[in-house]
Amino acid sequence: MSKEWDVHLNQWADAGLVGPEIAGRIRDWERHQSPSRGLRWPSLLALAFGAILVAAGALLFVSAHWDQFPPNARMALVVLTVAVFHAGGAAVSQRFEGMSVALHAIGTVTLGAAIALAGQIYNLAEHWPSAVMLWAIGAALAWVLLRQWPQAALTAILVPAWLASEWWCWTTDHGAYYDAPVAVGICALSLIYLSARRSAMDSAIRKALMWVGGIAVLPSALYLAIHAWNKTPDGSAPDIGWAVALLVPCGAAVLLRGRDVLWSIGAVAWTALLAATNHGPGDRALVYLCCAVGSVGLAWWGVRESRPERINLAIAGFALTVLCFYFSDVMDKVGRSASLMLMGLLFLGGGWLLERTRRGLLARMNHVEVA
Repeated sequence: MSKEWDVHLNQWADAGLVGPEIAGRIRDWERHQSPSRGLRWPSLLALAFGAILVAAGALLFVSAHWDQFPPNARMALVVLTVAVFHAGGAAVSQRFEGMSVALHAIGTVTLGAAIALAGQIYNLAEHWPSAVMLWAIGAALAWVLLRQWPQAALTAILVPAWLASEWWCWTTDHGAYYDAPVAVGICALSLIYLSARRSAMDSAIRKALMWVGGIAVLPSALYLAIHAWNKTPDGSAPDIGWAVALLVPCGAAVLLRGRDVLWSIGAVAWTALLAATNHGPGDRALVYLCCAVGSVGLAWWGVRESRPERINLAIAGFALTVLCFYFSDVMDKVGRSASLMLMGLLFLGGGWLLERTRRGLLARMNHVEVA
């Protein structure tokens, strides 16, 4: 079989052409025939650090000699930098797939720098969201051609970044900065990305999306919970912003989960509800309640689909909610010594209780999976 046999096998399994038992036997046979094909963590770590260092070195070299080049030479250097990495990835694709993926990823990342530098060289009209849009288009085209997970992950990050930057520029130009739709859209999309992975046979792209969502979901939810939203600006633009913020995550949920989108739609609705309950300083009981309900829902979602990362994030979110409630509403109402003792008891007792709950949920998840 070709080097993409695992991807094709996942597609056959998702389509129901191959059963889980047969798919597992095929994987075992392939690993036995080609034991050196897989990469272990030292190789992956070396490739990751190597890719970062090479990209940083290339950018430092260009920046150090930038003033010495005329405009045409600058543009040629920018294009050559992108082309060299992609050409190197294509050259080693048959001999070292991991190196090929790393070089193509560097080429896609440097494309963003190339677009920005090209605009600077020729003094193009300043509208920086257009540069983000071009970078997103380049990453999407690279993903279509290469079918590699770094380009898919970059596309999943850059498209929302472009939409958010366009909204930021519009609201800033009109003197009514209003970022509630952006915050809701990013949090909702993080939850959708987190739910991309559903089984052990998922592709590398779904695994990458799961990591992107897992990294972004807690910070974006925390921002929604603590930020005091400004008054909605006048006009029809806020309605357009809210429509994009809610419809883009729903569309991503349909693409990633097919007909099983009920929980995903519920996650999107929860982000909008969290923003609606946060009216700034004052009684924040509804905000804490919404955060607690969201954590419980995420944990139950993880149990339902046997995904431990959702359970772990749910426990972390619930703990963060309790800590925020303690520091903002309880700590100032008691003395310093009593507040320290209560905090210690909260960490000791709460940590034990949350860990016990987490282990119980994981055990229940395993029971559901076996059943």
